[in-house]
Amino acid sequence: MKTFRKKLLEKSPAKAQSAMEYLMTYGWAILIIAVVLGALFQLGVFNANNFAPKAPPGSCQVFRPNGPYTTSFINLEGVCSGELPQYAAQLNGAFGGGYNYVITPSDTVPFGISSQSLSMWFELFSTSGNDHNQSFVTADYCGYYVPFGVYNGMLFGSFWGAPTMVGPTLSTNTWYFVALTYNQQAQTEKLYLDGNLVGEDTGISGLWDGCSGYVQLGVGYTGGPITPSYPNINTANLDGYAANLQFYNTSLSANDVQALYQEGIGGAPIDLQNLVVWWPLNGNANDYSGNGNNGQINGGVTFVSNWWSGYTPP
Repeated sequence: MKTFRKKLLEKSPAKAQSAMEYLMTYGWAILIIAVVLGALFQLGVFNANNFAPKAPPGSCQVFRPNGPYTTSFINLEGVCSGELPQYAAQLNGAFGGGYNYVITPSDTVPFGISSQSLSMWFELFSTSGNDHNQSFVTADYCGYYVPFGVYNGMLFGSFWGAPTMVGPTLSTNTWYFVALTYNQQAQTEKLYLDGNLVGEDTGISGLWDGCSGYVQLGVGYTGGPITPSYPNINTANLDGYAANLQFYNTSLSANDVQALYQEGIGGAPIDLQNLVVWWPLNGNANDYSGNGNNGQINGGVTFVSNWWSGYTPP
């Protein structure tokens, strides 16, 4: 029995020494591999979106055989299965100038007299400092304006002349889906984030006159300082990514908004008859609604292929 214990004691130091030699020999290599894997993970190399099929620019569009704004026999053409886009628009917002934006030709978009809806996907690079006030989209309705953006990190939106709806605080480097609707008959405007209602105003009427105007992405109406109660956006512009902007001459229902969100960032419009402008922003600022409202790029708007970091499909 004593001999057996003695042999065990003799072998233990040998095993410990062998283990230490192994760690000293291969430990640095294991540590380096762990650091490299961590860096690749941080860069999004292992993100499933990196390997998902990407839709090329113009892969899906609305076909209107009888011309712009007609509603007979219209349909979607191409690959419209909601694949991730190859590109997204990057706008580098500037405080008080240096505008980078996309705009339709002035006063060419016909807006309905009763109801409107706007939806888009976006990601913010910053919500602090000079970028704490940012405009996403502005529309000019012959004197009426739609201010829509972020104030001190909080989402807000309004159809001009109505009280401003303030939503939750947003995070940077995260993709969001946002929608803004106005129903004149119900005298109600609503603000949605990721398919969920986050703001509502009632008793809103008389905002539309059915004239033509423009849609502008990335910079706001020239006016006073932006606050939730005075949403004239001219202090800073969108600093981040934007994708899949859709504008409708109707008030989308809550189910419609939820369906658009569930389609994901590459989703097609849900109401073709009332669609006015559709900018997928997948490599260009063309309008794929069939209405010819192609966007004009101003400043340093670029289209990037590595947009998907921070995007999680619904």
